[in-house]
Amino acid sequence: MRIKYPEMGICGLSCQLCPMYHTDSNSRCEGCKSESRMTLGCPFITCAIKKKEIEFCWECKDSINCEKWRKHREAGGKFDSFKCYQKLEEDINCIQENGFEEYKKLQNIREEILRDMLSNFNEGRSKSYYCIAVTVMKVEELKQALIRAKENSYGFDIKSKSKVLHAILDETAKQEGYYLRLRKKSEL
Repeated sequence: MRIKYPEMGICGLSCQLCPMYHTDSNSRCEGCKSESRMTLGCPFITCAIKKKEIEFCWECKDSINCEKWRKHREAGGKFDSFKCYQKLEEDINCIQENGFEEYKKLQNIREEILRDMLSNFNEGRSKSYYCIAVTVMKVEELKQALIRAKENSYGFDIKSKSKVLHAILDETAKQEGYYLRLRKKSEL
């Protein structure tokens, strides 16, 4: 089977906004459907790719009644792993309403914003935070935050630039009710 979108998870997660996708180390993940990930024991890879030869769960004729996918989506509404799941259900609905190509365009814009944040505001400790912000916040809010951060941090060192962007993102998150931390199962 030919994989067209290795950077998009079978279940609906966007690998493009994952901290493991944006690392330069040997542990870099090239996406849930990359060659290296296909050898792992993910139940979605086994079911969708290996058994049914489809790229995404929503393409499956049994997706409405799939207990495994339903439980995954429900869990995503409550907690995260190393990747933010807060928008999983909303993203799946967006794909089903607007089509995958429109959703992919939006993810490309989000990834571009994330790359800007990582290049210009990451002091070495903010990658996961920026990945969550780019996953959770609206694109226009993110663009405005970057504009403000660049204006308000011109000439600053990277640590100070990071503090400026964090403050702006935190302010927006507080106003809009966003949660910019990974939700751990043990916290529930």
